[in-house]
Amino acid sequence: MIQRMIDDLKDSVGNAMRMTYLVVAAAIALFITTCFLCAAAFVAVLQHYGPVAACLCAAGLFFIVTLIAAGMYMASKRQAKLKAEKAAKTAVHTALADPMLLTAGLQLLRVVGVKRLVPILALGGVALGIMAASRRSAADAAAPAE
Repeated sequence: MIQRMIDDLKDSVGNAMRMTYLVVAAAIALFITTCFLCAAAFVAVLQHYGPVAACLCAAGLFFIVTLIAAGMYMASKRQAKLKAEKAAKTAVHTALADPMLLTAGLQLLRVVGVKRLVPILALGGVALGIMAASRRSAADAAAPAE
């Protein structure tokens, strides 16, 4: 049983590695093809319009490609951030809606009592506020570094 699972794992890892090599080979071939196409376009513009126009045309083309790549990066980064925020909200909502957590809270209220629980909750609120402020300041300090 375990040997079969190990063999299946080896096969799947081997298949993944072969597929990765194929993708890398295809990416290298695409890069070389793109280089030759850019060289051909440069030579064609050079023959018709001169060296300055050819260089400006190539620079403009690569600038447009750079803008497209940067836009895609920013969009995927924003989407990942929204996805992480949604997952965090869902996790907090699920934890607060857990019947076991509510039962434990009610039992704690019964055991400790309301009069003794109020100062404990106030102290916990202060600690939570300090922790949130430190996280926010750390995130603000890290944000300009990106």
